Amino acid sequence: MPPAGGRRAAPAEATRSVPGEALRDAVDGTETAGARRGTRMTNAAGNGTAPAHEPESAPGTPSAPYGAANGPEDAPAVLHDAATGPHGGAATGPESASGAPHGTPVERHRAVDDPHSAAGGPVRRGDGPDGAGRQRISGSSGEEWGELVAAALLGAERRRPPGGSVRALLDKAAAETVRRRAGARPAVPGRRPVPAPEDTRTPLPAAAERRLAALLADRAGGAGQTGSAGRRTAGPDLGELLPQWLAEANAQGYRAPAALLPALLDAARARTDLRAETLAFAGPRALWLARYNPDWKFALRDGVRQQLPDEEPEAVDKLWQEGLFAERMALLSAVRRRDPAAGLRLLASTWRTERAEDRLMFLDALRQGLGPADEPFLERALSDRSRTVRATAAELLATLPDSALAARMAERARSCVALDRVGGTGIVVEAPHECDADMQRDGVMAKPPAGRGERAWWLSQIVEATPLGVWQERLGGLSPERIVALPVADGWRDDLHAAWCGAAVRQGNAEWARALIGEPTEPFAQGPGDPAKLLSVLPEEERGAWAARFIAAHGLSEAFRILGVCGVPWPVPLGRAVVDALEIAREAGSYPWSFSGVMGLAERCLDPSDAERLAPLAAVPGEREGESPGAGAYWAESFQRLVATLRLRSAMLAELREHDGSSQAEGDGTDRAEHDADRPRGT
Repeated sequence: MPPAGGRRAAPAEATRSVPGEALRDAVDGTETAGARRGTRMTNAAGNGTAPAHEPESAPGTPSAPYGAANGPEDAPAVLHDAATGPHGGAATGPESASGAPHGTPVERHRAVDDPHSAAGGPVRRGDGPDGAGRQRISGSSGEEWGELVAAALLGAERRRPPGGSVRALLDKAAAETVRRRAGARPAVPGRRPVPAPEDTRTPLPAAAERRLAALLADRAGGAGQTGSAGRRTAGPDLGELLPQWLAEANAQGYRAPAALLPALLDAARARTDLRAETLAFAGPRALWLARYNPDWKFALRDGVRQQLPDEEPEAVDKLWQEGLFAERMALLSAVRRRDPAAGLRLLASTWRTERAEDRLMFLDALRQGLGPADEPFLERALSDRSRTVRATAAELLATLPDSALAARMAERARSCVALDRVGGTGIVVEAPHECDADMQRDGVMAKPPAGRGERAWWLSQIVEATPLGVWQERLGGLSPERIVALPVADGWRDDLHAAWCGAAVRQGNAEWARALIGEPTEPFAQGPGDPAKLLSVLPEEERGAWAARFIAAHGLSEAFRILGVCGVPWPVPLGRAVVDALEIAREAGSYPWSFSGVMGLAERCLDPSDAERLAPLAAVPGEREGESPGAGAYWAESFQRLVATLRLRSAMLAELREHDGSSQAEGDGTDRAEHDADRPRGT
């Protein structure tokens, strides 16, 4: 009669052939075992021994029914079938050679129930059903289970099984399986989370809430993204409108719908440019949720600062000593904003015990409220073990015009740059010939980047860290405009002007930035520094006017970076300059796909009121001779997308500016959503 469960019993001839082979067959599988036995039988036939009969497997029988892939829970059945013959007897092995009885299944199961058996009795020798010399194993643990599985996989011939015999191994495996299944302890209930703090701000209007849900659903890709061939489709890119929506919602003083908080935090996690507005909109519940989901730990650092201890010195000190890094970072930033001296004392109290990467982040937080009182601490940080910490300390000291480091850099710069007293008006430059230890301590990096000369690299770092006011005193009291206009000898002009550009950006000096950027008459490649960075120092209105003049002079081919630093929405002159340049490019038959970046910016930055003025441009024109194939249709599609996005922005802002109390009509649903959001995500 076949064994229970449909398993195919090994024939008696195979069982008697080699000690422990049935167990190896269970591990290797039918095909591997058959190959091994076939090899053995071939060798036996060569010696005059008749091979044993190997029956074919039944149809549908898996090739490896007893393999290790069955898992630890199936090990007892695997071991039982591997070690027994067709009549329930134990497989022939080392124990059978000593005359130990094979036993029946009833006897083996009775051994499990015996208090002195392998299931739970003490370690004893010579009293088991397998005869003298058997060792029982007491207790149960993960290590013992691992030993049982390892012994079963290796086989009795290669490794002595626990208990000394295959039979003992089967007894122990059966008992251990029952114990593992029945001995699980009930889980200890966790502590109920403290309810989320209340948010008393005005709820969103119903239409605005639906709009927010659509924006969040589209942020990962939707109708407004790209088509199958990578081409942008005619629908608006809703995900790109999130920053404006959040800014307007915060300006109106709305609170975030509780049901959308997880999606909002996920969006802010993926895009750092959304975090400030998202966390302000999410309110106190952002911090509450972030404590239960490590994916949102950025909220503890960048979140709502009002939730941090304010007037409780003991709570501040405890949080600083025991809080997570993100919480400590948020605490330091909040304290620095309120009281820079108190924030510095907080950081100094644990500075020596902080990790290098934490010291770097904490030091960068001192930019908030940076002043002369921070100089002694930053001077000591110039001797820090970490190179990046030393460089950050030097950068912060360079922004303090009256610091000792700024004075040392100014002294070095005076020895390198001067007026040409021999050849008349002009500037002469003598770059440093070495980078000594004092220069390196003050933040000058000795090794230049690839393609840059050492002396030019050292000069630029010194000039960039020198207060800009030094140059008017050093160069005859001239204004920044006149200094920039002076000729520079020996080809040092580009290096010197680029260093001045870096200093103007670092020190936020609009006068020098205005002088260095000049009028937009030259392309980028002919000017020093990065015009986009210099523009960021200028007032917003002046920024837009300069960008409009640049586009009028050079078109849109180099305007993308400049447009990116202009305020949103664009001033009227800048918006008109962009639209005029797009029309000119379209009429000239220009390759339309090269303007997709500018089109994307225009969708987000043009004033929504321009939608109707641009509507005629959405018509598909007839193709002209010499024009790129499909260019007219693409231009029409781009303008359709632009008009649709501007109309959508107009509707979006109108929804946020309505205060008719329509959101109160959905009070029950809002309350239910808020109740669900009180639980940690995933519960």
